[in-house]
Amino acid sequence: MARPYARPLARLIEELERLPGIGPKSAQRLAYYLIEAPADEVAELTDSILRAKADLKRCAVCFNLAEADKCPVCSDPARDHSTICVVAEPRDLIAMENSGEFRGVYHVLGGVISPLDDIGPDELHIRELLQRTKNGEVTEIIIATNPVVEGDATALYLAKVLKPLVPKVTRIALGLPVGGDLDYADQVTIARALSGRTLL
Repeated sequence: MARPYARPLARLIEELERLPGIGPKSAQRLAYYLIEAPADEVAELTDSILRAKADLKRCAVCFNLAEADKCPVCSDPARDHSTICVVAEPRDLIAMENSGEFRGVYHVLGGVISPLDDIGPDELHIRELLQRTKNGEVTEIIIATNPVVEGDATALYLAKVLKPLVPKVTRIALGLPVGGDLDYADQVTIARALSGRTLL
């Protein structure tokens, strides 16, 4: 049965459905909201998306999203640069920051090891992480990958390659539910997982 939408509206709904976490009903709600919103509000949203796409790049040190060569965390001298928290994606970094518990720096892998998706260690920013440990200043690496099969496999691989290079390699405690995502966890859960991290 054909959808009862005009073609432009149907296309907008289709495009919104492609966004992560947006199902058909949410896409429909958003589409109707955007159609009914004032034109200047829609223009602001469009402009902010295009500007973010054009102006953001990867931090040269940790691969977080940044406006300059270094992100705000890497360029902050007050941070503890001897402790690196390894996360899969920039949104996981934000989740860790929002906990208010971590004062070190980060390293964003750009994903996790997933043989089914043809993603191995060479497709991630692991070489660059190993390079960061070469100066001898890093005393601990905290692995904060999600507690799913791919996150666990990535954590085990990282522990294997990092142990000879860094005095302490830990993993955040599983106060997070198995199969859960960092960016959906509340601040207290992340804080507890961070404080209860274990040696790998």
